[in-house]
Amino acid sequence: MTKRSVTGRRVVVTGAGGTFGRALTARLAAAGARVVGLDLRADTSGDVPVLACDLTDGDLVPRRVAEAVDRLGGLDLLVNNAGVGGPAPAELPPGAAVRRQLDVNLLAAWHTTAAALPALEAARGRVVFVASRMAVLPLPLAAGYGVSKRALVAYADALRLEVGSHVGVSVVYPSMVASPIHDSSAAAGLSLQGVSRFEPLDGVVDTVLRAATARRAPRDVATTRRGRVELAVARHLPRLAAAVVRRTVAARLAAGDLDAASLAAGMRRRHTSRP
Repeated sequence: MTKRSVTGRRVVVTGAGGTFGRALTARLAAAGARVVGLDLRADTSGDVPVLACDLTDGDLVPRRVAEAVDRLGGLDLLVNNAGVGGPAPAELPPGAAVRRQLDVNLLAAWHTTAAALPALEAARGRVVFVASRMAVLPLPLAAGYGVSKRALVAYADALRLEVGSHVGVSVVYPSMVASPIHDSSAAAGLSLQGVSRFEPLDGVVDTVLRAATARRAPRDVATTRRGRVELAVARHLPRLAAAVVRRTVAARLAAGDLDAASLAAGMRRRHTSRP
């Protein structure tokens, strides 16, 4: 695949203070890109300045994006990386955790992209969205995250139809990477270990950079070979994908892995009452 260099390219990365964000900004800067990060907390101590921005604040985001674009002198690439996770069973009413996931995982990216589009269009730039394998391969007890990431993909698809003639739009689909995003699920006794596989952070960063530097913006990009298979099965053989997930979760229930998880009470009851 023919690639374009990132040297001198002007880049904004959201969620720059998190696990993915720190790795992405460091790699981009090392490759010669000019990078500004956005995160809840400002950080000007390193090579990449990070501006403080609550990405769910629709009034603040345009100002911070304008400040970043002004610092860079334009914008060639926006990486919508910010995200939050947490347990949220689909059978229970959506609470604050679900609203937070929708706000950060979907609406924050929408706010940021809308604010950045004039500069991106002027530069014939590119947007890369960091989604999740769960956008196409949902898992039980994490409906808020899966729904928010699937909605993010739908937003990217609509955006591509509107601006794709001038701005490239790509979506990257990581699986699990060791990071604090999983802490709340683990604390609730709902760790995804045994249901989803961990993958290396460097592989996700490599994939984002590959999407950002491809001569032509790819539409959907998996981060591993296994991920490509899972995306294909989820899209073309959804019943098979669901059967595999159900079997894996049933095995965890039978082993007692979810006994301490109050949010899994409904699944435990239905599992034990099956004939």
